[in-house]
Amino acid sequence: MDYLALFQNYLTVERGASANTVAAYRSDLEQFTAFLGGMNPPLPIESAGMLEIRSFVAKLLKTDAKSSAGRKLAALKTFYRFLLREHLVDMNPAELVALPKKDKLLPGFLNVDEVFGLIEQPDGGGFAPLRDRAILELFYASGLRVSELVGLDIKNIDINIGYVRVIGKGRKERVVPVNKMAIESLGRYLGVREGFLQGRQATDAVFLNRFGRRITRRAVGMIVREYLLKSGILKHISPHSLRHTFATHLLDAGADLRFIQELLGHASISTTQVYTHTSMDRLMKVYDDAHPRAHKEK
Repeated sequence: MDYLALFQNYLTVERGASANTVAAYRSDLEQFTAFLGGMNPPLPIESAGMLEIRSFVAKLLKTDAKSSAGRKLAALKTFYRFLLREHLVDMNPAELVALPKKDKLLPGFLNVDEVFGLIEQPDGGGFAPLRDRAILELFYASGLRVSELVGLDIKNIDINIGYVRVIGKGRKERVVPVNKMAIESLGRYLGVREGFLQGRQATDAVFLNRFGRRITRRAVGMIVREYLLKSGILKHISPHSLRHTFATHLLDAGADLRFIQELLGHASISTTQVYTHTSMDRLMKVYDDAHPRAHKEK
């Protein structure tokens, strides 16, 4: 019996999976079939157990990224779940094998001198420099996601009180305070924005491109990269890195983690806790560089 063909038909007909998805499942299962065929004696896929699947995953982890190994294990879980449903096996052996944990990547960020140097790069009183300065100031002052920044409308900003109202993930609304320097920068930009729109179609968008339409995420990324080059910063920094910079500097200054969670719009405190790892790494480096006992010869 061709178990892979049965499974492929199930994915296509019952689950309505795309051709690319079906091909990916097939590739992963064929790789596992080849692994079983290399055993002594060779083992058919319907007879594989938990030990064989664990051995397969262990082999994958020697050459593949954890995310890739996890995807292939997920394919095995789905495959054996299908066989169990069809009464072609007595159990799902893959269900007992744990997915490999993904490496937790610490976010990149700028130090205080770097972020100040970046923000000061836009030069001049024209529309583009004032817009770019306001964008950089607002990123560092509020920790907005790039999607939140480009989605801002005029009604979302209160220049007098000093806050922006954003719609974050899951359509959740939050109010974020903005510091005086960023508010002043926004005020200067909004002062030229009105004149820039003369003769163009009206729009509620705060940040506009050269055509008078809402600026895109891609354009904001290009703006950040342009001023990074001008400031001589060689780090791989994106607009999202400025959000990380905002959170890291707040934590370093003693801000409460729950407060930072609210500002960033994280649904779970565990998402915000990544910044504690970043700050602890920096703290340990300072300790190692400064403490006399840290350099004691062995």
